[in-house]
Amino acid sequence: MDDQAKQETYFGACPHDCPDTCSMHYEVEDGKLVNVRGNKDHPITRGTLCVKLKDFHDHHANPERLMYPLRRVGPKGSGPNGGNNFERITWDEAISEIGQRWRAIIDEHGAQAIMPYSYLGNMGLVQGINSGDPFFNRLGSTVNEKTFCTSGSSSAWLLTNGPTGGVDPESFVHAKYIVIWACNTISTNLHHWPFVLEARKRGAKVVVIDAFRSRTAKGADWHICPRPGTDGALAMGIINSMIEQGLVDQEYVDNYTVGFPELKERAREFTPEYVQAITGVKAADIMKFAREYATSQPAAIRIGVAIERSAGGAQASRAIYCLPALAGAWRHVGGGVLQLPLWEFPVDWAKAARPDWIKPGTRVVNNLRLGQALTGEMHLDPPIKSLFVFCTNPVSQAPETNKICAGLQREDLFTVVAEHFITDTAKYADIILPAAMAAEAEDMMWSWGHFYLTYNQKAVEPPGECKPTSEMWRLLAKEMEFDDPIFQMTDSELCEAYLLWDDPRMSGIDMEHFRTHGYFRVNVGTADNRLPHAEGNFPTPSGKVEMLLNDARNFVAPPFRAMYEGEQDGDLLDPLPGYVPNRESPQTSPELARQYPLNIISPKSHAFLNSCYANEPHKVRIQGEQYVLISPLDANARNIREGDPVRVSNARGNFEGVARVTDDVNPGIVVATLGYWRSRNRSDGSVNSISSDAWSGIGRAPTYSDNLVEVTRVN
Repeated sequence: MDDQAKQETYFGACPHDCPDTCSMHYEVEDGKLVNVRGNKDHPITRGTLCVKLKDFHDHHANPERLMYPLRRVGPKGSGPNGGNNFERITWDEAISEIGQRWRAIIDEHGAQAIMPYSYLGNMGLVQGINSGDPFFNRLGSTVNEKTFCTSGSSSAWLLTNGPTGGVDPESFVHAKYIVIWACNTISTNLHHWPFVLEARKRGAKVVVIDAFRSRTAKGADWHICPRPGTDGALAMGIINSMIEQGLVDQEYVDNYTVGFPELKERAREFTPEYVQAITGVKAADIMKFAREYATSQPAAIRIGVAIERSAGGAQASRAIYCLPALAGAWRHVGGGVLQLPLWEFPVDWAKAARPDWIKPGTRVVNNLRLGQALTGEMHLDPPIKSLFVFCTNPVSQAPETNKICAGLQREDLFTVVAEHFITDTAKYADIILPAAMAAEAEDMMWSWGHFYLTYNQKAVEPPGECKPTSEMWRLLAKEMEFDDPIFQMTDSELCEAYLLWDDPRMSGIDMEHFRTHGYFRVNVGTADNRLPHAEGNFPTPSGKVEMLLNDARNFVAPPFRAMYEGEQDGDLLDPLPGYVPNRESPQTSPELARQYPLNIISPKSHAFLNSCYANEPHKVRIQGEQYVLISPLDANARNIREGDPVRVSNARGNFEGVARVTDDVNPGIVVATLGYWRSRNRSDGSVNSISSDAWSGIGRAPTYSDNLVEVTRVN
């Protein structure tokens, strides 16, 4: 066999929690993955990969990878050092032990004492976040509600505009005015940035609204910097200013919106001067932005997930979603708002999740409240007796991680973790199952950043005894004697089963199209002609933008909770958008602020994908060790200099990092990116040690940017 015959190329799809969902090529020689490169033919990827993915093949070959099932023999949380905390076992032993433990728990406490826990460590329909839903729904376990991000902004979106994909990210090239609101595009949505630059080349103005000077803010024409958590007041002030300056497209509003008179009345108090006092944004800038946005059509808004991460985040989202209708931006190609294209993907979510197996009255436990659920602070009957964690690392990513660690140390809690590495969460497991990586398993990816379904071929065999997550469900189903057809299906069959092939948006293609091309753009119009709402046609009860909601109740979108419609929050919502102040701020919590005077923002890291790659030294070198951005004024007041070790703390916990004294943050604010592992930080803590598990309200969104801290120099 010659050298050419030994080389093979397969289609890949980035599995990570990123809106870009890149199409890739896996290059294989003699059965070994030797390179991963971007697919040049893909209209989004265009042959490039981000700093996280550019050496994805090396990630697969990381020497720290788990290769075999492990059983705990040492104390919980102590990690793998010394080789005496875990012992190698066989898959048969691991699955048998899980089955025995679960049957005993079910006999004594019922199936709801078992809880799955997952998020977007993998986005795939077959291997990812929802892949375990059929098994656990069939088991009868507690339903896991997954609201780490986008849930609040999504509930607000569905209430206001319905399940529409909004403006096409590729259509941004036609925009004359681009607003990137609470999104660090260059670090977290890199492949959208070329479309923004192309629009700028054609004459568009780029405005970034963010609470600190991010990489993207530095690349904008104008950075508007509101205080954290005040976006709702800013959006309402823009609405007020558009109305007062006579900039509303009244014809569009009259024909295609509901509740404008009431919104106008609500916005009356949000004068530019009043909003300046709340947000710190100058009154003149508020009026200027309103004028430019309304008169520079088409105008496009890209809203980021960070918008929801404060007490009033989802209400702020509702206000922002009203802006394109007020300006008539939806009339134009490239005008409107981009939230999540997810809503227009022809995915059979019910088949992928099997909510029909959930018994009425089955309880729901939210991801953000894991600490409460495990420590007994949340009064559960029965208590959680077993936890199965996959596709996430809560000891890094969830709030109140000290509380989670305390719960995971319970000797009566049987914890199973499916992972690639012994993460900070896996250290607490009783059984660790080694999971296959992306190139080692077949999958199909939807996207929350563009309109392409992307196919991931299995390129190589998993190393050691690693298995795809899908195979774990098949093995566990057999152990629990579930003979339902879905647990007999191969990964190839599942890839096909979860798509609605007869939906017009699939344009009559079949699976062979993906095997030939690697991706498919769903038929929702092209980047040059997509006009979903030029004449209304919003998928809401009225068919219009619903600025006013009568008797609306709080809910989490079904895909975030195994498609389960039961046990929703159900609280009555404010009929109108508005401003809800932070829970923790010097203005709303003056006594707390005397002890913890600084508001902390914890955006995603540039070189990590959530907590992925934070265990790889070369990624840490790119990202830098855990740092804390602090203003010169606040640094001087605390005798902190550039590069000093500092401790960030509040009553919930603390973590350490190095100070970066910079004007990129305003006084009263500090910034520390998330994703770092506690076990690899300066101290046994990370940024979510100080985060509250309070919800922001609509959609049970997190409040990662609504926390007060103090920063002190470590001597």
